[in-house]
Amino acid sequence: MTQGPLTGIRVIDASTILAGPLACQVLGDFGAEVIKVEHPTAGDGMRGHGPSKDGVPIWWKEIARNKHTIGLSLSHPDGADIFKALAAQADVVVENFRPGTLERWGLGPDVLHALNPRLILVRVTGFGQTGPYASRAGFGTLAESMSGFAHLTGQPDGPPTLPAFGLADSIAGIAASSAVSMALYSRERTGRGQVIDLDLLSPIMTAVGPGPSVYQQTGAVGTRHGNRSTNNAPRNAYRTADGHWVAISTSAQAIAERVMRLVGHPEVIDEPWFAAGHSRAEHADELDAMVGGWIEARTREKVVDAFTEAGAAIAPIYDARDIVEDPHVREAELLVEVADDDLGPVLQHNVMWRMSETPGAIRFPGRDRGADTDGVLAALGIDPDDIAQLRADGAIA
Repeated sequence: MTQGPLTGIRVIDASTILAGPLACQVLGDFGAEVIKVEHPTAGDGMRGHGPSKDGVPIWWKEIARNKHTIGLSLSHPDGADIFKALAAQADVVVENFRPGTLERWGLGPDVLHALNPRLILVRVTGFGQTGPYASRAGFGTLAESMSGFAHLTGQPDGPPTLPAFGLADSIAGIAASSAVSMALYSRERTGRGQVIDLDLLSPIMTAVGPGPSVYQQTGAVGTRHGNRSTNNAPRNAYRTADGHWVAISTSAQAIAERVMRLVGHPEVIDEPWFAAGHSRAEHADELDAMVGGWIEARTREKVVDAFTEAGAAIAPIYDARDIVEDPHVREAELLVEVADDDLGPVLQHNVMWRMSETPGAIRFPGRDRGADTDGVLAALGIDPDDIAQLRADGAIA
């Protein structure tokens, strides 16, 4: 197997739930050696997230893939000493405790950098290490609320709408993996590690768009528009004759013109307001009636085929079954089967991007808590009798 771009990089994943673990999943997918540190008895709460099969958590198998798992109590003095030894040999540590927690355990940045000046310490929190909200509990739902996402999501006459999945955490996790790459590149030039302070709010605020800038410049505040866009039209979710849904986008002027020719209304293309996306959006009712009427008279297959042949942008709205059965998803290997001792072949998302020279890979799925504790500690030079004593004292599992 070709080595990934991060082969030789050691990462300590001391984070929980989603953002930090996802960042470490990405790093592990691309070759990093990841050691997952969990509390000896509580473990990572991600083990309890999502559906299970026969008591085996399915999401855990993906989020903890390519990670060696150890049970270690950082609040126990002996556990903290082991963590120091791990950090001294690591390139990256990722944690998401509330600000001040590592410091309280004697594991703050000053301590870790004294042991390993090249260490990159990623601190993922709800609101960052400083500021009036720093000490608050932080979860993705709060970031989705405060970022403007919920305010802009939903029907115009309906309530603000939260996503049905960990959107803010996932965006932050991917952002964290990018930040680590930048820090590793910087270290190549300076020889020094650094602290990365990443809050959940910043990445999703960026994804939501320039609402704060618009407000500062114009005083305008965005509102909910359902599945429509204020930037272009037609853009919506449309129901087909066989009860499915499709979504179209007309961000490009040429695409908008193709759509209207396809649905039998080329006359609107000559209207002055049709020449720009924002002015087309002001005529969304009219355009949706034309497009929606054409789509609702045809099956999803016929609609998608016609749009594709016309060079217009369309996608069916999929559920999980549709994703699994889609021929492009399968042929492009966006999903791959991974051998697992508990679940057998388990379908997982593949690595998120393809690199021609140093591709990523899924080497093994998530493991049981503490599955690698003895091996990791033995590599630190701790003998079996001491490992047994540490386990009896509750420092490890």
